[in-house]
Amino acid sequence: MAAPSLLNWRRVSSFTGPVPRARHGHRAVAIRELMIIFGGGNEGIADELHVYNTVTNQWFLPAVRGDIPPGCAAHGFVCDGTRILVFGGMVEYGRYSNELYELQASRWLWKKVKPHPPSSGLPPCPRLGHSFSLYGNKCYLFGGLANESEDSNNNVPRYLNDFYELELQHGSGVVGWSIPVTKGIVPSPRESHTAVIYCKRDSGSPKMYVFGGMCGARLDDLWQLDLETMAWSKPETKGTVPLPRSLHTASIIGNKMYIFGGWVPHKGENIETSPHDCEWRCTSSFSYLNLDTAEWTTLVSDSQEDKKNSRPRPRAGHCAVAIGTRLYFWSGRDGYKKALNSQVCCKDLWYLDTEKPPAPSQVQLIKATTNSFHVKWDEVPTVEGYLLQLNTDLPYQAASSDSSASPNMQGVRMDPHRQGSNSIVPNSISDTMNSAKSEHTAMKGASVKNKPDLKASTDSNAILHSSLATNASNHNSCVVDMLRKNEGPHTSANIGVLSSCLDLRTVIPETSVSSTVSSAQTMLMKHVHCLQLRSAV
Repeated sequence: MAAPSLLNWRRVSSFTGPVPRARHGHRAVAIRELMIIFGGGNEGIADELHVYNTVTNQWFLPAVRGDIPPGCAAHGFVCDGTRILVFGGMVEYGRYSNELYELQASRWLWKKVKPHPPSSGLPPCPRLGHSFSLYGNKCYLFGGLANESEDSNNNVPRYLNDFYELELQHGSGVVGWSIPVTKGIVPSPRESHTAVIYCKRDSGSPKMYVFGGMCGARLDDLWQLDLETMAWSKPETKGTVPLPRSLHTASIIGNKMYIFGGWVPHKGENIETSPHDCEWRCTSSFSYLNLDTAEWTTLVSDSQEDKKNSRPRPRAGHCAVAIGTRLYFWSGRDGYKKALNSQVCCKDLWYLDTEKPPAPSQVQLIKATTNSFHVKWDEVPTVEGYLLQLNTDLPYQAASSDSSASPNMQGVRMDPHRQGSNSIVPNSISDTMNSAKSEHTAMKGASVKNKPDLKASTDSNAILHSSLATNASNHNSCVVDMLRKNEGPHTSANIGVLSSCLDLRTVIPETSVSSTVSSAQTMLMKHVHCLQLRSAV
């Protein structure tokens, strides 16, 4: 099992805009940096479309128009480019839907679409808790729960294991439903399972993986459907299989299927003898299946306690969405007791970086003068901030009259300790995106003492936090901590920002400190790897 310290969960605590009310049974998809949430229920079924911008940390309600669908829960929700498809779900207690809606997110325009029925057989019946997965120009529908009674107040559940294929038109619209002929043993009927589609790079055969679900009792079986041969199989896996569960989430990142949360059997429950009438509980366990090696890895076990509230608490019916290699989780219910007939929904938003970000690009010097510098680097997705380290390893050389630098220069050089002049020390950094001005103050006779690196939170602009440990005989480094990723991988600063590096408690009148950026010909950014990326890994 992976060490818990390797999983650095982050709870989003600072955001703006109208936050959706807590719920369960909702669904989410991603369009670039946007997380789009629809449906779900908690004291009524929600019918709003909520959007969260993961870059600006802003919630907003888009002004949708057109054939706006009714609120629904436990529905199918997939994204194809900038269009979203919604199929089925519960529209009110005991009444389920088999209607299909399309949202053009570029215009926030809803449209009700009517696929052609299958050439042989009936179209899908109204249902909830089904899986609805997209690959190429087709959606794949499997299973779910139907109501056998025509009276919505008299719910007669029927678990399904039917399989449909929905062909899409390019850009907008659909062609129709078909019922593929499959081979092998079909998975047992179920609802509230998950289904994801993965295709290995070295083999062109996409496969759909169905895991868990509910059919009177919770399930922990894994099924595989080859979408080219339409053959079902049960792959043999290694490692510890997650507990039986339903209402969990499954997300594909790279070659891994991440399973989080859900309802699991209560501790001590005898699944064989009492599968129907027992209490259930939520879990915060977290595992992944390597789809290339078919090996399970447990990241957070079901019995692992979290006394510090350092990760999402147990939940089911939540949503999960992958943006790059980062997983976001929002809301869900955290339990149910039959004796109390009550449930509580979470309202928290968490994320986890599943991989370390790639190595940063080379830092480019755009311009430098005797009292300022301007550098840039390529943006890296899912990074909260950048740590830029400026080293002072070269001996001091006089600055040339040419104060500009070409973009391919390697960096800047600083001389943190010169004798015989008063230092002009600004106390802020300005970001090039907002052209903020630095304010200057003068300091006389300051000596530099050893001081550890400082890391701190930021205000509304990208702020420099630096520390410098040096004396008259050695040269160390200054660390620049840029904590607002949305300000961009682009910054300029006055040299006096080193004021936060200096310990001014000891004043030697005959000594002064100044920091000078030399010309492009004498500038060097040592150790480009010092541009570090702060992530949640």
